[in-house]
Amino acid sequence: MTEALRRTAAAVLLPGFVGPVLPGWVADALREGLGGVCLFGSNVRDPQQLRGLTDAVRALQPDAVVAIDEEGGDVTRLHVPDGSPEPGNAVLGRLDDVEATTASARAIGHELVAAGVTLDLAPTVDVNTNADNPVIGARSFGEEPALAARHAAAWVRGLQSAGVAACAKHFPGHGDTAVDSHLGLPVVDRSLDVLRETDLPPFVAAISAGVAAVMTSHIVLPQVDDAAPATMSRRILTDLLRGELGFIGLVVTDALDMAGASGVIGIPEAAVRALAAGADLLCLGSSSEQHLQPVLDAVVGAVEDGRLPLDRLQDAAARVRALAGPVVQAGPEDPALPAERVAAAFAVSPAAAVLLAEPGEWTVVRLQAQANIAVGEAAWGPFAAADAEPGTRAARRFAGWRRIDVDADRPGPVPVVEGRALVVGRDVHRHPHARAAVDGLRAAGGGVVVVDMGWPSPDRAYADVATFGGSRAVGAALLLLLDRMED
Repeated sequence: MTEALRRTAAAVLLPGFVGPVLPGWVADALREGLGGVCLFGSNVRDPQQLRGLTDAVRALQPDAVVAIDEEGGDVTRLHVPDGSPEPGNAVLGRLDDVEATTASARAIGHELVAAGVTLDLAPTVDVNTNADNPVIGARSFGEEPALAARHAAAWVRGLQSAGVAACAKHFPGHGDTAVDSHLGLPVVDRSLDVLRETDLPPFVAAISAGVAAVMTSHIVLPQVDDAAPATMSRRILTDLLRGELGFIGLVVTDALDMAGASGVIGIPEAAVRALAAGADLLCLGSSSEQHLQPVLDAVVGAVEDGRLPLDRLQDAAARVRALAGPVVQAGPEDPALPAERVAAAFAVSPAAAVLLAEPGEWTVVRLQAQANIAVGEAAWGPFAAADAEPGTRAARRFAGWRRIDVDADRPGPVPVVEGRALVVGRDVHRHPHARAAVDGLRAAGGGVVVVDMGWPSPDRAYADVATFGGSRAVGAALLLLLDRMED
C-alpha cells in the first residue's frame, strides 16, 4: 500500500529545477511516478536543447506533464535573453481584436509544441482593477470584465488549437491586489456577488472555451472564506470553481513556495491543505529539490492519518494523468502581429506627440526597476528590439542616442541631460525613485517624454506615452513610432 500510495502522491507534484540539464533527483522522481516538471528561464538555452530536455523527461515518464509560464508579453521563459515576440495581454485587450488574440496565442502554442511542452500556465485572465497592482498589471487583458472575458476565451482557443493545454489564472481573480503574493498574502475584501460581476467572467469564458486547467491564487477573500487563501479553500476550489462554475478540468496551484501560500505554514502543509481543498497538481516552485521529498512525505502521511481522503488524492492523480498525451502540432501558423498594429494600442499625449515630431537627438534615460518574480529578468522594450534587429533604421537611430541607466529602486541624483530626454520605464508611478528622477528632469526643462511600458496610473501623470507592455514586440512598435513621428 505504501509504495502504491507514494506513486499516487508523486503523481500530483510539479517541481521545478535549475539549469538546462535534467538533474538526477528529478530523473529519479520521474521513475517513481512524478506528475511532471515546470520549466523556467534557467532551463532554456535554445530550442534544440529544450526539446532534448523535454524528450528526456518523457523518456523516463511518458505521462509526465511538461509545464511552463509562457504568457507572451512581459512573462516569457522561452525568450529570456531577447524578449517575447508577442505583444502581451494588455496590448491585445486594447486592440480588442479577438482574432489577433487567438493568433498570438496560437503562435505561442506552435513554439511550445516544438519544444515538447504540454501545459502552458497561461493565460492570465485577472481583471486588473487596481492600477497599483504589483504583479498583474500588463499581464491582464484589461480592467473591464467583458473585455477580459472575450479575450480569455480567444487566447484559450488559440493556444489549444496548436495542441497545448491552456491554464487560466489566477482563480478567483488577482486583479484587485496591492500586494505581490510571491512576497505576502493579499486580501481582497469583495463579496461573492462582486466577484461574480467583476472577477469571475473571464474564468467563466475560459471554461466555456474548453480550457484544460485553472490555476489558483494565494489570496484571502474574507467575505467568501476568511479561514484560508483561495489555494487552500474548499469553498472556493470545490464549491465555487467545481460546483457553481462547473469546471471539470485540472486545478493547478500557483507555486507553493510563494509567501502567500507557505510563508506561515510551510510548503508541505500548504500542499496537503491545497489537495484537501480540491487542487489536483501542486506547483512547488522554480527550485524544488529540498521541497520534493518533504512534500511527498506530508501527502502520504496525511492520507495515512486520515486528514486527506485517499479518493481525493486518487481523483487528483487521475486528472493529472488525463492531461497526458502525445505532443502533436495542430492548426496553421500565424504571421506575427505587425508593429504598426501593436503601436495602435499605445496612448500618446498631445504634448508628447508634438515633442516626438520634432527632429533631433534624444538622451534615453532607462529606469531599471527590479521586475516582479513572475516577470523575472527577461530582455524588454526598445532595448531588446534594437538588439534583435540592429539593421533597421529605427534601431540604428535609437542605438545612436546617448543612454543613461537609472536604478529606479534606489535614491540617486537627477540625470544630467542636455536637450531632450526620452525616459523609458515600466509601472513608473509605482516606483518613488523613478518618479523623483522624472520630476527632476521635468524641472530642469529641455523637453521630457516619459514612456511607461507597464500599466500606467489612471491620471497617466508619468506616462506621456503608455504602451501597456514591455515585450520585444512592443519595443519594436515603439521604435517604429519614434522613427515615423519625425517623418
